[in-house]
Amino acid sequence: MTFLALDVGNTRLKWALYEAAHPQALLISQGAIFLENIDKLSDVDWQGLPAPERILGCIVAGDAIKRRVEEQLEMWDVSVHWVVPSLAAAGVVNGYDHPTRLGADRWVAIIGARQRILSRGQRKPIVVVMVGTAVTVEAIDMHGKFLGGFILPGHGIMLRALESGTAGLHVPTGDVKEFPTNTSDALTSGGTYAIAGAIRRMRHHLEDHCGQEPLCLMTGGAGWKMLPTMGIEVELVDSLIFDGLLALAQERADSHAFS
Repeated sequence: MTFLALDVGNTRLKWALYEAAHPQALLISQGAIFLENIDKLSDVDWQGLPAPERILGCIVAGDAIKRRVEEQLEMWDVSVHWVVPSLAAAGVVNGYDHPTRLGADRWVAIIGARQRILSRGQRKPIVVVMVGTAVTVEAIDMHGKFLGGFILPGHGIMLRALESGTAGLHVPTGDVKEFPTNTSDALTSGGTYAIAGAIRRMRHHLEDHCGQEPLCLMTGGAGWKMLPTMGIEVELVDSLIFDGLLALAQERADSHAFS
């Protein structure tokens, strides 16, 4: 029962084809493209792949991108289902004030993190970080309740905001330094440490709330840039969204929610 997982972000579409719709399924193939190249999926990236029997996606891009993705999926006679955050799913309780207003990518990553930790036999609080166009920092208690999270600009947005709002500043190619002595390094270091500080603050909040030290899982295309500056133990997981989609797919299959 082949399963196609789709993660459509603000910049790229990532996909993964599995032999089945459950967290232990074997990965058959995967890839990623920038959104401007979506129209090449059926003719290039997906050409020759076995047809998926089920498709589940997470999308934060707009309706125009969604329609273009669905047009590419017409090469297979399979309905695509898009994740909509709910009050509870796959063992996670959604503590957002308005659960359906939580970003789909945040919800799926939270579920993926919980699934990954439970698969190891651990029941611990978790800080879940996604580092992309925007940065999200989420808190999950040891019982699987999503308590809330931060949203802040990613590196690129921070730097472009400074460039547009401050005379003489330009988007830098600087390095992260403890004591920057030039403008490029100062801008790069400031953005990086701002993100790291938000992550450490959430970890502190969650440890105080739960009474035990949380685990910290990080995902996203720019996650690797953050690791050297974190100052705490962080596990980088490329597949966190796919982990969540697999857990949700299994739940939907068990409940016959796929049509």
